[in-house]
Amino acid sequence: MRITRRSLLLGAGAGVASVLLASCTPEPAPTPTPTRTREPEVPPGVPAPAGSIRSTWTTDPFSLGGASFTPVGVLAGTRLALSKPVDGRIFFAGEATNEDAPGTVRGAISSGTRAAVELMIPGQPDERVAVVGAGLAGATAAAMLADHGMQVTVFEARDRVGGRVASRVDDAWPVPVQLGAWLFGEDDAEVLERLDEGEVGIVDLAGGLWRTPEGDIEPVDSQPFSAAIATAQAAPEDTSVADALTAAGVDIADPSTAALLGILATQTGAGSDKLSSWFAPALPSGEPKAARDSLTPFIEQALDGVQVGLNSPVSLIAYDDSGVSVRLGTGEALSFDRVIVTVPLGVLQDRSIEFDPPLPFSNRGAISALGMGAIETVWLRWDEPFWENEEAIWHAVGADVLIPTWINLRPATGENVLVGIVGGPAAADFAALDEDAALDAALASLALYV
Repeated sequence: MRITRRSLLLGAGAGVASVLLASCTPEPAPTPTPTRTREPEVPPGVPAPAGSIRSTWTTDPFSLGGASFTPVGVLAGTRLALSKPVDGRIFFAGEATNEDAPGTVRGAISSGTRAAVELMIPGQPDERVAVVGAGLAGATAAAMLADHGMQVTVFEARDRVGGRVASRVDDAWPVPVQLGAWLFGEDDAEVLERLDEGEVGIVDLAGGLWRTPEGDIEPVDSQPFSAAIATAQAAPEDTSVADALTAAGVDIADPSTAALLGILATQTGAGSDKLSSWFAPALPSGEPKAARDSLTPFIEQALDGVQVGLNSPVSLIAYDDSGVSVRLGTGEALSFDRVIVTVPLGVLQDRSIEFDPPLPFSNRGAISALGMGAIETVWLRWDEPFWENEEAIWHAVGADVLIPTWINLRPATGENVLVGIVGGPAAADFAALDEDAALDAALASLALYV
């Protein structure tokens, strides 16, 4: 069954889809490893891969990070302040504007629905509406507004739609390479149902492996971590996750605790010293699921029939009582009645888009107060596997590696593919490496599992 625009709208209305490591924004094409000029410095026992592709969200000028997070000291309602419409002309959507599920596709879709509904209150059918960004938030809003009879134009800075739902289909790879949203947790039953209706294959990622330099250990107990955060959330003043753990007598330098903080960083993109304990998300529980097929049609079908301008970055949004002027990077300016802005928080913080007049203080204050975290992914494939274990999720404990979390796709798909995920300061370090150094770091991180 084909995924239709109606399928996405129905899911959006139900508030579905909290795919991990995703947002509502467009994204430039992922960076494949080019033809190599030298062989990587392969650790003993880890053969050179037949192929590698990694994400570049942190250094990407159209995202400038992987997902938004809430820094310590940020007040409740900050994301609502960011999402507040301006003069009935400018509306905001995207995962950073969602209080319930920031940093997720669930949050992105919900925000797109909210922004579209907010715009329809002052807006009238046949009005001209611009949507900045063709990710999930933008696609959701655009489809709803088009169905409402409005003339919608989507401006996408990149050469494709989808944002950080980034499924790269390449004949050299046995499965689509997912550099963004592709992992699903316990709260994603509805989106999984929608994907199943659209004939998008879903696989179970069963089994966890916790490995130290001395060998395998039992899964790390997260109860002390969760108890410390619960205590901190009841305190009269917000503290960082690191301080909350220390106050509860948990040693953040302990290898097991450090492993849990690494997992938290892959969700938020933030280190424990920056992350608010009041708004810290729970550690993942249960066994995740993963998309087996490309997720791009999920967005393409939502935008079916909507005018989309690719390679069209927006540089200025000017507004007054009469309407909105959207200026593109080419210098061309177009007039609309209203606009929905879905660019990522990092782009707003970088002021890549100017607003004339400047946004109200409440919006600007929220943009400044929130944080944009670093999350990166690297995919590696081999003709023959060098590993024997069948667990799907690998965690390094007490090992000095840059990428501590890996996903083994061999049990679920039969393909010799490993996917590394890293968040926080380590992700920023990984993103700063050149292609050869990044591959060397990935292979060195895998030497623990030989």
